[in-house]
Amino acid sequence: MEILVNNLEELNDAAEKILSAFPDDRIFLFYGAMGAGKTTLVNALCQALGVEDATSSPTFSIVNEYASRQGIIYHFDFYRLKTEEEALDLGYEDYFYADTYCFVEWPEKIPNLLPADARAITIQTLSPTSRKISIK
Repeated sequence: MEILVNNLEELNDAAEKILSAFPDDRIFLFYGAMGAGKTTLVNALCQALGVEDATSSPTFSIVNEYASRQGIIYHFDFYRLKTEEEALDLGYEDYFYADTYCFVEWPEKIPNLLPADARAITIQTLSPTSRKISIK
């Protein structure tokens, strides 16, 4: 599935399309260059799921937790991890296998720990305002 987003105003519709297309999926992996919009898309997905609190990148805390209509949502940013062992120490399995939404930025830092049924989302920058979102 591919979605073209021409500006930020179209991002909420893109988030709704993703959630509608994959209603049973809970783990979403976000790939893309720095500044491609991974956190911005996660924020739109959280909003679509009913998160009312402010969402932000968990770069320093590694994981943020948000309350939503769907229950707890976990937002990971593994950018700062040096080894997969750090994710093990964090207890990632407790999050990934809890049947709740997990949005994971920089999953390439933990390739051997990713669940086989996780949904991969790649964001490609087309211009300063447009993105191509590919979901596999």
